[in-house]
Amino acid sequence: MPGTTAGPLGADARADVVVVGAGPAGSSAAWWLTQAGLDVVVLEKAAFPREKVCGDGLTPRGVKALDDMGVDTSGWVRHKGLRVAGGGQVVEVDWPQLDSWPHHSLICRRSELDATLAAHARAAGARLHTEVTVTDPLLDEAGRVTGVRYTAGPDKVPGEVRAQLVVSAEGLSGRLAKALGLARREDRPLGVAVRRYVRSPRTTDDYLDISFDLAPEGPTAAAMPGYGWIFGMGDGTANVGFGLLDTRRSDGSDHREVLRRWLDTFPAEDQLGEEHAVTPLRGAGLPMALHRQPAYTRGLLLTGDAAGTVNPFNGEGISYAMETGRMAAETAADALARPEGPLREAVLRRYPDRLRAAYGRHHRLGVGFLALLSRPDVVRFATAHGLKRPALVNAALRLMGNLSDGRDGDAVDRAIAVLTRLAPAV
Repeated sequence: MPGTTAGPLGADARADVVVVGAGPAGSSAAWWLTQAGLDVVVLEKAAFPREKVCGDGLTPRGVKALDDMGVDTSGWVRHKGLRVAGGGQVVEVDWPQLDSWPHHSLICRRSELDATLAAHARAAGARLHTEVTVTDPLLDEAGRVTGVRYTAGPDKVPGEVRAQLVVSAEGLSGRLAKALGLARREDRPLGVAVRRYVRSPRTTDDYLDISFDLAPEGPTAAAMPGYGWIFGMGDGTANVGFGLLDTRRSDGSDHREVLRRWLDTFPAEDQLGEEHAVTPLRGAGLPMALHRQPAYTRGLLLTGDAAGTVNPFNGEGISYAMETGRMAAETAADALARPEGPLREAVLRRYPDRLRAAYGRHHRLGVGFLALLSRPDVVRFATAHGLKRPALVNAALRLMGNLSDGRDGDAVDRAIAVLTRLAPAV
C-alpha cells in the first residue's frame, strides 16, 4: 500500500490518539479522528492485503457507513436483496425501501476492503504503520493508559507511542482490554463463522443466498442456531460458509461436516463443494451483545469486535465496526476539546452509554432470537410457514438487519420501534 510504513516509529513517537488495529473499526476511527483535526497513529500487526474470515457482505448499514466516509465503491458488486431458504421454502426479498438507508448491499473481499479503508484513513492524514504488534499499554502512576508498547517488523524492534487516548480496534482477542482486566462476559453469546472461496457459476446473482436448512432433513441440533450463505463475488468465485452459536468449543471438525452436508444438497453443477475450493476452510469468532464492558476505561476506548458489537440476529459485524469506530472518534474528539481533568473524563465515560443506547436493546432482542433459533422444531415451523408470507419476511428482514426509519417510518417500522423500546438493554 503506497505510503504505508513499517518498523520503528522513533523513541519520542507521540500522537493525540493511537488506534490499534486497521480493520474496519480502526480505519473508521482513524478517518473520523483526522476529520476532527487530530494527529492519529494507526498500528496494524499485519501487512496489507491480508486475509480475514468473513462473508464479505456489506448490508445497507455498511453501505451507509462507507458513503458517510466518502469511500469510492464504484465497480463493487451490488445485490438487491436476500434469497432465504428454510423449511423447504425459498423466497427472494429485496432490501427495504427506506429513507434512512441505501436500498442495496455490496460485496467486497475483506482482503480488499480492509486495505481500501486503511488507505482511505492514511490519505486523510492518519499515520499508518503496518507489521507493528502492540504488546501492552503504557500506564501512568494512576493506572491510566498513556500510550502503547510495540514490537515492529521481522526483527521485533521494541518501541513506544505516547498519546492522550488509545482506541482498541484489535478484535476479539485484544491485548489492551485484557491488560486492563476487561474480560469477555461468558454470559454473552459468541458465534463462529467458517468460510471458503469456491470457483462457481453462482458467482453472479442479484441476491445473496442464506439458508436455515443446513441438512437434507432441514434444521438440526448440530447446526442450530445458525445459517449458511452463498455470496457471489462477481469474479468467478463465491464465498460459501456458515455461522452458528459456538456452544461446543470444538476443534472445528464438526463445522467442516456441517458445511459439507449442506453444500451436498445443491446440484453438482453449482460447483460449491470442497473439490472446487480455491482457498482452505477458515474460521473466526463473532463476539456479540457488547460482550466486553465497560467500553471505556482509563484512557482506552473499545470499538468493533473488541467491544463485542456483532449483531446477534445475523452475525453482521463490519457495519457496526465502522459505526462504533466513528462513535469512538467523535467521543475522543469531543473529550480532547476540553481541558484535561473531570470535564474530559465525563465525556469519555459517556461512550459506553452511547453504545448501549445504539445497540443494547436490539442486541437483547437478538439474544432472544438466538434462543428460539436453537430449537430446530421452531425454526422448521417458522420458516415453512413464515416464508410463504412476503410481508412477514420483509418485516423480519428489517428487524434482523436493524434497518428501519424508526417512529418516522411505516407501521412495520413503528412496531419495531415499540418492540425495541420495550426490550431491556444488554
